[in-house]
Amino acid sequence: MAISTEAPPAADLALVERYLEHVRVERRLSERTVELYAIHLNALAGHAAAAGLGLLQVQTAHVRRWMAQLHGAGRQSRGIALVLSCWRSFYRWLGNERLVGANPVQDVRAPKAARPLPKALAVDDAVRLAEHHDVDAGPWEEARDRAIVELLYGCGLRVSELTGLDRRAGPGARGWIDIDAADANVLGKGSKRRVVPVGAKAIEALRDWLAVRDDCPALEAARLRDPASAAALFIGRNGTRFSQHSVWKQLRERSLKAGLSTPVHPHMLRHSFASHLLQSSSDLRAVQELLGHASISTTQVYTRLDFQHLAKAYDAAHPRARARDEDEAPRRKDPDKP
Repeated sequence: MAISTEAPPAADLALVERYLEHVRVERRLSERTVELYAIHLNALAGHAAAAGLGLLQVQTAHVRRWMAQLHGAGRQSRGIALVLSCWRSFYRWLGNERLVGANPVQDVRAPKAARPLPKALAVDDAVRLAEHHDVDAGPWEEARDRAIVELLYGCGLRVSELTGLDRRAGPGARGWIDIDAADANVLGKGSKRRVVPVGAKAIEALRDWLAVRDDCPALEAARLRDPASAAALFIGRNGTRFSQHSVWKQLRERSLKAGLSTPVHPHMLRHSFASHLLQSSSDLRAVQELLGHASISTTQVYTRLDFQHLAKAYDAAHPRARARDEDEAPRRKDPDKP
C-alpha cells in the first residue's frame, strides 16, 4: 500500500504502536499479521496526515475516499477488504479506549469482487470424455462411470442431484430416471423439483448400466442393511449409493485417462452443458430452467463464456480482427462490464 510522504504526528504513531502491542500481546496474533497491521496502519496515518487530520479526527467520508484510491490504483477487492478489516479493528480498539465516539470504518465495505467465470470444457474435450472407454476398468465399473458422465454432461445435473437419483420412482425417492419418457426427475437446491430431458446417448449408457447394475455381489446384503441406499441408481461395489466424493474421484481419474489437459470435476460438466447449449441456441431462459436456477442472473454468467467463445472465433477468422502491429494481440472486453 502506498503511504503518504506527509509525516504523521508523533501522537498518531504512538497510538499505532500501542495498538500493535495490544494485538501482539493480548490478542496473540502472529508476527506476520502484526507486520501487515503495521503496514496498513502506517498507511492510514499517512493518509490522515496528508488530509491535515489526526487519526482521532478521521470520518467515514475520508475512509471511503482512501478506499476508492486503493481501488483506482488497482488493489484487488480482497486486499482492500483486509485493509479495511485492520482499520476497523483499530478504531474498535480506540472506541474501547474511549478515544473516539464512533468507528468511521464500521459501515465501509470493499468493492465487490468480479465474479469468476465458471470453468467449462471445449466441446471437443467434452465429447472426448463422454466417448472415452477405460480399458483398465471392469465392465461393471465402466458401464456405471460412462452413464455418470453422460448424465452430468447431457443433463447438466449437480453431483448431489445425480447421486440422489433412485433406480425408479417410489415413496421417498429424491429423484429418478424415466427411460421410456427420456427424462430425469431431480430434487435440486431449495428442495425444488424439476424435470430435465435425457438425451439419446445418455439413455443408451443408462440401459447398458441397468443391464449389469444388479450383478453387484454385495447388493442383496446392502438391501437388507439399508434398502433406501441400495435403491440408488448408481451404487458402489458395496451395494450402496455411490457417494459424491466417489463421483469426483472417478471423474478426475477418467478425465486424465481420456487425455484431457486438466482434471475434470462434476460441476465443470454442468458448466460445459450450459455453455455449449448457449453457444448453439442462445436461449437463456431455457438454460435457466434446465439448470434449475432460481434467478436468471445466475444463468447469465454463461453468456460471458459464450462471448469469449465467439470472440476467439472472430479473432482467428476475421481479416479485420488483427491488430496493425502483428505482435500486438487484440484486446477483448467483456460485454457485461463497462
